[in-house]
Amino acid sequence: MAMRFDGKVALVTGGNSGLGLAAAKAFAAEGAEVVISGRDRHKLDAAVAEIGGQAIGIVADVSRVQDITALMREVEGSKGRIDVLFANAGIARFAPIGSVTEAEWDGLMGTNVKGLYFTVQQALPLMRRGSAIVLNASLAASKGVPNASVYSASKAAIRSLGRSLGAELVDRGIRVNVVSPGPIETPIFGTFGVGADDLAAMKRQWAGDNPMKRFGTAEEVARAVLFLASDEASYITGVEVPVDGGVASF
Repeated sequence: MAMRFDGKVALVTGGNSGLGLAAAKAFAAEGAEVVISGRDRHKLDAAVAEIGGQAIGIVADVSRVQDITALMREVEGSKGRIDVLFANAGIARFAPIGSVTEAEWDGLMGTNVKGLYFTVQQALPLMRRGSAIVLNASLAASKGVPNASVYSASKAAIRSLGRSLGAELVDRGIRVNVVSPGPIETPIFGTFGVGADDLAAMKRQWAGDNPMKRFGTAEEVARAVLFLASDEASYITGVEVPVDGGVASF
């Protein structure tokens, strides 16, 4: 049976855990040659072993443009091109506005917005007509979330980039779409910077507020990413696909 990504090269930034790893495994299962990037060599090696196939891992911190440039140089040298880019790498920090520092602002925006933007920019020379880009935003791009002002602003910027880059690249035959996960059970919760009790209470509230009364899985997000990246979505560009149990809509 033919697979959707036979003979294609998929680059997944932040592919060593969570949504990125789930997407990378799904791409590989459908025939893609997968390249993942991340900041930690040990985690990358473990993820590559989990993905299997022809997967390779490249150390890169997307908040550093020089790392992005080096990443694309390595991809070009090993694979020659990029057919699918899942710009997924990102971080999450929650804090009330009164306690946010300039360094925290710069760190989050530097990864989530600058890093994503220059990842797309640097990948484009390796992408040909018929390629696809999927950007990872969030439910927080369209819903007010207390104590998440910086994170939410970064994700709203990503949603905006999906529209404007989609419009800019359509004549080059490159589609750009956005996936916006809602509450998904991933390791990113451990990076929120809140105590265990507060985190547990937050997760209970989010699950209770969700129309489906549960968290989603990374695999459910990955299925949406693969659809947007595949030829099945050949007439779709500039859109946002929420994977959130209906919370943004109801």
